[in-house]
Amino acid sequence: MLAGAFIAFGAMFATVVSAGAEALPFGVARLLAGLVFSLGLILVIVGGAELFTGNALIVMAWAARGIATGAILRNWAIVYLGNLIRSAATALLIFAAQQYGMGAGAVGSAALNIAAAKTGLAFGPALALGILCNTLVCLAVWLCFSARTVVGKIFALVPPITAFVAGGFEHSVANMYFIPIGLLIKYLAPDSFWQTIGKVPADYPTLSLLGFIENLVPVTIGNVIGGGVLVGVVYWFAYLRGR
Repeated sequence: MLAGAFIAFGAMFATVVSAGAEALPFGVARLLAGLVFSLGLILVIVGGAELFTGNALIVMAWAARGIATGAILRNWAIVYLGNLIRSAATALLIFAAQQYGMGAGAVGSAALNIAAAKTGLAFGPALALGILCNTLVCLAVWLCFSARTVVGKIFALVPPITAFVAGGFEHSVANMYFIPIGLLIKYLAPDSFWQTIGKVPADYPTLSLLGFIENLVPVTIGNVIGGGVLVGVVYWFAYLRGR
């Protein structure tokens, strides 16, 4: 549950930085969003928490026959549920704080645009973006193993995390914040907010509970493939196979 909150804080930070970023070159805006989103994984790694996407690396122990299939599935199920509960709860708390009204509604508008873009993805692209995302996330975790100091861990993980955000890749746990905060704003924000940003809820047709589920399913599968297979199994094959 801690990891869900930590990733939500990073996602919130990225949303605030993205608000009004249309005035910046596209790449610069994405770079800034990625840099600040790194806060989430920094809190997870340095503070200590169980993150579903990072736990895809448990596949290495499974491939080495160190743990049973049931054990890895149990871990993933518990951690996934904990991440979901706390990410959504953090979104609810941030909504209650009315942070979406900051910048004359710019923060709320950014949150809506991010959530709508994610729920508008088709299954195939969402799957591919999930694979790419967790390949970089698990590489960030893997690089942290080589660090001996807190500063070293931070420097190791920031570039891969920044790259996945800048590239628009899909992280299942981050989406457990991004989409719920968008849903809360769409359905519960007062009329004054909509008047301020010059939009109406109908302008975000893909943003729904069904859209949330249809995003999480392919992104979660992609995250498992990217982190578990393209990183975990590959490094097991390179370093541990036959030992």
